[in-house]
Amino acid sequence: MTPEKLQNIAFKWFEAFNNHNLEQLLSLYDEDAEHFSPKLKIRQPQTNGLVIGKQALREWWQDAFDRLPSLNYKVTSLTANGDRVFMEYIRTVENEENMLIAEVLVVKENKIIASRVYHG
Repeated sequence: MTPEKLQNIAFKWFEAFNNHNLEQLLSLYDEDAEHFSPKLKIRQPQTNGLVIGKQALREWWQDAFDRLPSLNYKVTSLTANGDRVFMEYIRTVENEENMLIAEVLVVKENKIIASRVYHG
């Protein structure tokens, strides 16, 4: 995949996430996609931070959008190469301290097959 195509997927991801458009966000993912997040590990310890499949992603993000209506990500850097795009962004939520985040999306055949979040 070209870096431009990977970056385009990342921009679509940010647009969907910041608009809290769950269906648009999920449309970027493969049916069996895996997602790891430290926040997931804290909120749902039984997952050990990992969810698999669109239904699990739907439940995770719907909960986040419901709990945090002001949740927003501001892109600071995108680096794309091969089958991955490395995203750096600032997580903002009203009445919470901003958080630096890095996330890697692994893409195959124009769909995200894995994502992993790192907190700064």
